[in-house]
Amino acid sequence: MASATGTRNSAVSTLGRGRTRRRVSPLTLRILAVNVLALVLLMAGLLYLGRYQDRLIQAETEALETEARIFASALGEGAVNRILTAPSPTGDEGGERFELAPELARPMIRRLAEATATRTRLYDIDGRMLSDSRVLVGSQGRIEIRELPSPPAGDPLSRAINDLYTRLIDVVPSREGLPVYREQPGEPNPDVERALGGEAAATVWRVDGAGGDPELLLTVAVPVQRYREVLGAVLLTRGGGEIDRAIRSVRFDILRVFAVALLVTVALSFYLAGTIARPIRRLAQAADRLRTSHGRHAEIPDLTRRGDEIGELSGVLREMTDALWTRMDAIERFAADVAHEIKNPLTSLRSAVETVGRVSDPRHRDRLMAIIADDVQRLDRLISDISNASRLDAELSRAEPEPVDIGLLLTMLAELRQTVAETVDEPVSAGGTGEAAAAPPRVVVDVPAGERLVVPGLEGRLTQLFQNLIDNALSFSPPGGLVRLTARRSGRSVTVVVSDQGPGIPEGKEEAIFDRFYTERPAGEKFGTHSGLGLSIVKQIVGAHNGSVFAQNRKISDGSIDGADFVVTLPLL
Repeated sequence: MASATGTRNSAVSTLGRGRTRRRVSPLTLRILAVNVLALVLLMAGLLYLGRYQDRLIQAETEALETEARIFASALGEGAVNRILTAPSPTGDEGGERFELAPELARPMIRRLAEATATRTRLYDIDGRMLSDSRVLVGSQGRIEIRELPSPPAGDPLSRAINDLYTRLIDVVPSREGLPVYREQPGEPNPDVERALGGEAAATVWRVDGAGGDPELLLTVAVPVQRYREVLGAVLLTRGGGEIDRAIRSVRFDILRVFAVALLVTVALSFYLAGTIARPIRRLAQAADRLRTSHGRHAEIPDLTRRGDEIGELSGVLREMTDALWTRMDAIERFAADVAHEIKNPLTSLRSAVETVGRVSDPRHRDRLMAIIADDVQRLDRLISDISNASRLDAELSRAEPEPVDIGLLLTMLAELRQTVAETVDEPVSAGGTGEAAAAPPRVVVDVPAGERLVVPGLEGRLTQLFQNLIDNALSFSPPGGLVRLTARRSGRSVTVVVSDQGPGIPEGKEEAIFDRFYTERPAGEKFGTHSGLGLSIVKQIVGAHNGSVFAQNRKISDGSIDGADFVVTLPLL
């Protein structure tokens, strides 16, 4: 069993050491994660830029459409052949008609497209391509112009960042929903078909770039007309490089701001964690040292100057530690006092038991047996009072307070004492003819009529409090004396004074009488009748009800003592 206990203690100690040696605080990680997560979510929302891309595409498309209309107007005026038609044998009159002239359109398209990076193609009314700005036709044949991909620029880190960005642009914002642009020889472009029908058409496409990465492509087709007659269509095609560069520039600006904000957030998070996690860790380590130490050298750090919740926690822990040490000291003193008080009757009992066997005189033996009976009764009473006192603190901490009317309580106790006195302490005469015995002290109550003095508390324990004070006053009052219970309102409290007509309190003992096992009894009273716990229990009950109690002598005009007053103050409900 001892080995198992040692192992368990060792495990607990190891756990405590592991807890205090943790390098990174989980609270610090949580604070950092929460702050960075909010920043990341904000950055992700800004990087999406979906509506910003849509506005750029719309502006670029409108500009491309305007450019296409200019091209179409120029071609309709300067690249058209006028053809005269003769009358037909069926009687139709001759006239004229117009058609696009490829030999005039090619140089015009090349000159118009030189100023832009736009590919321009011209189609006749049948959908056949007549001219392409990227195809040069000469006496030696056709020359097709193609754009070469730009070589990778920058250092390896920059290229890695650009590559990562290129892989993400199809996701933020997504381009999966865009149609894929593929040129099929012999198949008319959908925009061209609509333009040949007399209306302008524009489409945003997705094409695979040089590295297989998705890129944007804008196409606009506008009909070429002459006097509202559709002669063909001009198709302008422009890559989305400008749009991608604008979005990339905005995103990089956001990322730069995000990097700065991230550094600031991390620094502030560690600062915040330091002001929260580090003091809490210090408090936890101090509490662990306090738990494992065998003396009072370990103490809780004083952080009350912070003025925040951690400062309040530090103050509460310090107060709790002081209360625990006070409670432990009280327990030690209580144990010592109990041992001392129990040892006295046990010593007397042992002496009487050892002596009774050697005494042959019946009268001496009866006297020793009476001493043994008194000591046993004293032990029983002492153990009962000690048991009640030890349970009192636990009961006061568990029970819920309820309204208690002090005036009614004092009146009930006074009436109970009067009834007991009339029943038990009736005057009797020796043999029925002698002088009557002295009358016992009377208990009277002085409470304002019609005033409710209600306090929050435990009725049973408040009853015990005033019963102990009344019993103490009765034990010191002379026969026929008076014990007065006075209750008055004092601001937000009620003050109860229990007065007797006894010899008063010895000088300098006004506070000591509330200590455990303190006894200062009237002359002639039988020894061992009281355990000395009554007034100590009174002080304990009053403290649990957030009240106060003190004792003082009551003096008359000539300076002599007329009795003692016990003053109890309790907060009103």
